[in-house]
Amino acid sequence: MDLTDRPRRLRADGIRPLVSETDLSASDLIAPVFVDATTDDRVPIETMPGHERVPVDEAVDRVREIRETGVEAVMLFGVPESKDAEGSRAWAEDGVVQEATRRITAETDAYVVTDACLCEYTEHGHCGPLEPDAREDPTLTVDNDRTLELLGKIAVSHADAGADMVAPSGMMDGMVAAIRSALDDAAHTEVPIMSYAAKYESAFYGPFRDAADGAPAFGDRRHYQMDPANRREAGREVALDVEQGADVLMVKPALPYLDIVADVRENFDRPVAAYNVSGEYAMLHAAAEQGWLDLEATAYESLLSIKRAGADLILTYFAEDLASRL
Repeated sequence: MDLTDRPRRLRADGIRPLVSETDLSASDLIAPVFVDATTDDRVPIETMPGHERVPVDEAVDRVREIRETGVEAVMLFGVPESKDAEGSRAWAEDGVVQEATRRITAETDAYVVTDACLCEYTEHGHCGPLEPDAREDPTLTVDNDRTLELLGKIAVSHADAGADMVAPSGMMDGMVAAIRSALDDAAHTEVPIMSYAAKYESAFYGPFRDAADGAPAFGDRRHYQMDPANRREAGREVALDVEQGADVLMVKPALPYLDIVADVRENFDRPVAAYNVSGEYAMLHAAAEQGWLDLEATAYESLLSIKRAGADLILTYFAEDLASRL
């Protein structure tokens, strides 16, 4: 038997790190932060161990805690003090994300990305104002074109408050073009857009909806988020966002959609982000609590696989926990 080709030669401790093909660092990670205008105290998120909603007054301290681990970027999600049919608190000058952004950018050196969506702000929990009769007719949901106007207002309000990047997540047709136009008209031409370019209607979002108080009051989001069965459609969605001016392309969720991450990396010359979502985080925690998995080892392997698939940036609830290892 000819064993002249022995891959194991390059797996010895001395050479192994030198030939490692994928590198994961703390600077690749973005840490989500939930800012809650309805509380004066930190509120643990039961379905996401180790995470909390923080009041606006503690947003700066929370971001400083993250920065101390070596993670440089955060994404802000807001829980408003009130909700209405259109989600008007989402673009209010004194809104929860706007106020947190002003404080964080003034008092820290964190790179601040803001979630630009309406689901946390609408009383019905959908990602924009509803079409007439949507509550009674399951074939109707969000008024896409009316939502585009509101997304532009949200993005401008975030940029006015000092956001370094805005991230529209609602999967509305034309959302990147609408936001780019609104930002440019408001002299925010330097603010980039990280589009949730391929966001699936996934069962892995449950814990996040608890965290952000954004679950739909009726129906679901299958009419505007992507069908988990579809791979080729993702290429069409991403291409449209690139044409409209997206600067970074997000795939969400991450682990069940690594084929999509790889496709986007292969076919588009833009930075690729992947969202290691709340359900991915929660299931590893649940298994670790049973003693079935090593939490840190499986979390690291999960993020490494996302990076190996082609992601440049990873939005993950494991950011702080893994930063010291990285």
